Amino acid sequence: MDTEPDRMDDRATERLNWARQALADPGASLAPASADASFRSYWRIARGDGSTLVLMDAPPGHEDVRPWLDVAARLERAGVAAPRVLASDAARGFVLMQDLGQATLLPALDGHSVDALYGRAMALLLRMQARADAAGLPPYDEPRLVAEMELMPEWFLERHLGFVPDCDQWDEVEMAFRALTNAALAQPAVFVHRDFHSRNLMLQPDGTLATIDFQDAVRGPLSYDLVSLLRDCYVAWPEARVHGWVEEYRRQLAHAGIADVDAATFRRWFDLMGLQRHIKVLGIFCRLWYRDGKRGYLGDLPLVWRYTREVGLRYPEVAPLVRLVERAIGDRDLREPAP
Repeated sequence: MDTEPDRMDDRATERLNWARQALADPGASLAPASADASFRSYWRIARGDGSTLVLMDAPPGHEDVRPWLDVAARLERAGVAAPRVLASDAARGFVLMQDLGQATLLPALDGHSVDALYGRAMALLLRMQARADAAGLPPYDEPRLVAEMELMPEWFLERHLGFVPDCDQWDEVEMAFRALTNAALAQPAVFVHRDFHSRNLMLQPDGTLATIDFQDAVRGPLSYDLVSLLRDCYVAWPEARVHGWVEEYRRQLAHAGIADVDAATFRRWFDLMGLQRHIKVLGIFCRLWYRDGKRGYLGDLPLVWRYTREVGLRYPEVAPLVRLVERAIGDRDLREPAP
C-alpha cells in the first residue's frame, strides 16, 4: 500500500519533470515560493540568466486549475495586471507563469502610504470591473451567498465556541442571513475577484499592482471586492478613512458608467456586503484550523469579529445575530483553539 510520504515524493518528482520539460531545461530546479489556504502550492524556478518563473501545483484530486486558467485569460484580455501564463497542463494540475515577485501590498501599507497605494488598488479594481468579462462565470446567487454564511454557525459557533443555537436563536440567524442576501442581490452584478485584498495584490518594482489568487471569480455584487480591500481581514483603518475611500470609489464608478447611486445607498451596500463576507470568514478561518490544520488563521479572528460587531450593530436587521454571537463568545480569546 502506498504511504502518504510516497505519494508526496511521487508528486515532487512529477512536478520537477514537468517543469524541466516545459522549459526544455533538464537542469531546472524548484524552490518553495508560497502556499495558500487551499491545496495549491507555488514553486520558484531560477533560470540561468538570473530571471525567475513560478510553477503552480494544484493536485487534480483536490484542485482544478481550469477555473484559474479561464479567469487568467479574462484578466489578460481586460488588460488587468496578473501573472502571464507560459505553459499549462490542466490534466496534471501544473501551470508555469510569470513571477510577480514576493512583495505583497500588506507590508507596504502605513498611515502615510495607504492613500496612494489604495488609490492604485482601486484603479486596478475599477479596470477589472469595467473591462473583465463576467459572462459564464458562476453566479454569486442566493444559494452560494447563504451557503457561505452557514459556515459561521457550523465552524465558528459550534466547533470553535461550542455553542449550538436553539430554535428561536436560529430564527435570528436566518433573518439576518435573509437581509444580507437581499442586500447583495440588489446590487449591480459585475466581475468579482472574491479575494481582492492586501495579501493578493503584488507590488511591482515600478510601483504598479498586480493581482493573484483569482480562480474563484464569480459574477456578483458590485461592492464585494471593495469590501475585501478596504475592510481587509489582515489590516484595519479608521472608519473615517474607510468611508472616504468608499465615497471616492462610488464617484469613480459613476464616472465610468458602471453604477450611479447615491452615497447612502452605496454605503449601505458596502456595509451589508462586508457583513456577509466577514460572517463567512469567521467560519472559513475556523475550518482552516479544525479541518485543514492551518492554525495561523485563528490569529485573524479578532479583527474579523470586530468588523462584524461594529458594523452589524448599526443595522437592526443584523444586530440580533451580532448580539447572539457576542453572548456565545463571552470572554473567550478567539485566537485560542477549542479543547
